[in-house]
Formats: sequence, C-alpha cells, structure tokens
Amino acid sequence: MNVLEIKNLDVTTPAGVKVVSGVSFSIAPGARLGLIGESGSGKSLTALAVIGLLSSQLKASGSVLLGDLNPQEILGAPERMLNTIRGKVASIIFQEPLTALDPLMKIGRQLAEPLRRHQAISGDALESAIIEALTEVRITNPARIAQSFPHQISGGERQRAAIAMALACQPSLLIADEPTTALDVTVQSEVLALLDSIVSERNMALLFISHDLAVVGQITDTVVVLKDGFVVESGSLQEIMANPKHPYTQDLVKNARVLDDALDIAKDGK
Repeated sequence: MNVLEIKNLDVTTPAGVKVVSGVSFSIAPGARLGLIGESGSGKSLTALAVIGLLSSQLKASGSVLLGDLNPQEILGAPERMLNTIRGKVASIIFQEPLTALDPLMKIGRQLAEPLRRHQAISGDALESAIIEALTEVRITNPARIAQSFPHQISGGERQRAAIAMALACQPSLLIADEPTTALDVTVQSEVLALLDSIVSERNMALLFISHDLAVVGQITDTVVVLKDGFVVESGSLQEIMANPKHPYTQDLVKNARVLDDALDIAKDGK
C-alpha cells in the first residue's frame, strides 16, 4: 500500500490553461521521491494539490489518495476532513519560512497548535513536547526560540522551526517544497542533513521538490521530472543520472555534474 497515489492529476486555470497535466506517481511508506523541474513546471502546484491547499481559482481533477492504512481522496474533500489529515498524515515545509510562519505569533505557540489539535495534549506535557520538537531539529536554545517571534531569529532557525512544526505530529509523509533555496550554502547543507537524518530515523515517506538535481540527489532515490506541467521522465536516481533520455533531463544532469565538480574542486582547495 502506498502512502501517496497520484493518478492523472490535472490543474487548470480559470482561463482553461492546464498548468499540470496527467501527472501520475506514487510513494510507498518510507520511500523518497524527488519532484524536479524549473519554475513554472507545476511541481509546487502538485505539492499543494496533495495536501489540499490549491487556490480556489484553480480546478484540480484526477485522483490524489493520501494515507497508507485508510487512503483518503484529497481532491474535492471538505476542509474539515483535510484539517484532520494535514499535520497528522502529511505535512509540508515551504521554501520561505517567513511566509509559512505567523509573524504575530511566537514560535512555541505556533508549534502548540498542531500538537493540541492532533495529539490532544496540554499543560506541562505540551510545553515539554514543544521543547522536544525544537531540540529534535537541532536548535541549540529551544526555550529561547519558543519565546521568540519569527523576525527575531535567523533564517536557518526559522526553517528549523518550520520543520519542527511539520514533524510535530509524526506524519507518514513529509512534503518539502524547495526547503533550502532561501538559505545560504552552509545552512542549506545543514538542513538537508537534518531532513535526511530525521526521515531515516522515523522511516517517513518524503516528497522533495526542487529545481536542482544536485540537491535532489543528496536526499532521494527516485526522481520524477516535470516540464511545462508534464512528466517527461521518471525512474531511479541512479538510472536518471546514468542515462537521461529527455533533452531537458539531460540538461539537468549536466548542470548537476558541473555543480558536483565545482564542489569537489572547492573542497580540494581547502
């Protein structure tokens, strides 16, 4: 049984333009899939469709089944049902944590909301769970972060807090939508290592979205390549890197190899 099953997903604008067309893929429990494509390829819209967060201006059709034990159809589902799934069955980490976090609410209070909703804890147990969640994402002073507003902490700390919120209720599927793009290279590497470690420890399924195959290659083992809303190629990471067939995928692989070579040269020069 898969934790995520997408079949023939279309997303259409009010003008009738298909921005996602016939996308199909699945993720088994504990598996890691990289969804890769340039800006406008439809990768983020696919992620939003999975968790029921598409704009009401967009029309989605096809099928998105979420959950391995009791799969639920996401497309067309009522908001009440979606609220029981978000955070508990699947959670999403966005590219820019400043837009994902409430600027007027302290980090600890934002973490408390999903814990109250899905785990029904309160009081001292809730306070302990907040500190534990922040500690798990390797925040060095969790008590300080819990009492801080988003603008009072660094970009890396904000993204770690956003990851803590996404992981707080032990979801079966973690969706990471360009989670390191807004970070500098050093912090990016740390966050990727953190995600890799936690996903492994919890045996979670991962849908990792990026425009960069070199980044996807560090954390996933299967790849789906999107271009202009269509899947142009899919397969194991090893197969894609060794024998890319579509011209667009060939360009992605070439760019990833150039980046890897540059990083190797930089390391050797230290």
